[in-house]
Amino acid sequence: MPYFWFKAFHIVGFVSWFAGLFYIPRLFVYHAEAQEQQVEPARSILKAQFTLMEKRLYGIIMTPAMVVTIAMAIAMITLSPDLLQQTWLQVKMGLVSVLVGFHFYCRKIIRQLEAGEMPLTSKQFRWMNEFPTFFLVVIVMLAIFKNDIPTNATGYVVLAMVVTFAASIQLYARKRRLDAEKKLAEIGSLTPNSGEA
Repeated sequence: MPYFWFKAFHIVGFVSWFAGLFYIPRLFVYHAEAQEQQVEPARSILKAQFTLMEKRLYGIIMTPAMVVTIAMAIAMITLSPDLLQQTWLQVKMGLVSVLVGFHFYCRKIIRQLEAGEMPLTSKQFRWMNEFPTFFLVVIVMLAIFKNDIPTNATGYVVLAMVVTFAASIQLYARKRRLDAEKKLAEIGSLTPNSGEA
């Protein structure tokens, strides 16, 4: 029975952790866009707000959720040490190790943004926003299929996701550029001609 309690809280932990891993890069996108604004006091106000949101998300949700996820996984392995011999779990642990590295990389970015440094552009942060999704898909498939994971199907799903994300990011960037050009054109048409008296 304790194994199922540990498993239940492991799932709760990883769902909460992934929620943070999905959301914090999106905050980085907004933070970068706010930093690119030239208008004060809007830039300072937005920077302060996003810094606060990033720190709270990281410290109050993400880090405790990561600790619960890992602690419950260790507890399950302690009760069933034979799990460590299974290839699917070894691969899953490797992927989780990469996510832990990503988690701490996010902390580094939070500190850089707070210091006024801009380590990546808003577009690069958008790409970063998709990173945890690939890991979520593969980790869930490993947990469900274990050693019988359909590698061909998984490969196609991940490839389709990459193409979809790449296309959506490019289309969104194009839409934003066209919207900005349209807005500039509207502003230009509202400005009176300098030759008129």
